[in-house]
Amino acid sequence: MTVETLVERAPETEHRWDQARKWIALGAVFGLSGVLTGAAGAHLLESHLAADSLDTLETAVRFQMYHALALLVVGALSGTWGHRRLNLIGWLFTAGILLFSGSLYLLSFTDIGAFGAVAPIGGLAFISGWGSLLIAAFRK
Repeated sequence: MTVETLVERAPETEHRWDQARKWIALGAVFGLSGVLTGAAGAHLLESHLAADSLDTLETAVRFQMYHALALLVVGALSGTWGHRRLNLIGWLFTAGILLFSGSLYLLSFTDIGAFGAVAPIGGLAFISGWGSLLIAAFRK
């Protein structure tokens, strides 16, 4: 590979690293907010929420944390894999966190059952993200 080839590819490489930083930062935001929400649930809200609401909150935090870590993986892979595939995967994981965990947070704090009906849509986004990651692993 010549220096000219590297210079020609530099903007694409820089764009990939910008994408990587975006997913790593988003994973860190979701990880941080998951830890804070989990700590609040365990220490501040325990006496204010019913046991089933605390269980719902714990499930929301757990899935948020799993997928915050998944976003870190997406960011790490974005620097080497094609960023378009990983952008889709990152957006699916993000949608899953917002829809699945977000609806469960709302359900646990409000006891409005309609929020629980949104969780399966977020779950489908998680499943689609993992399936897309599996497919991407075997593509050139």
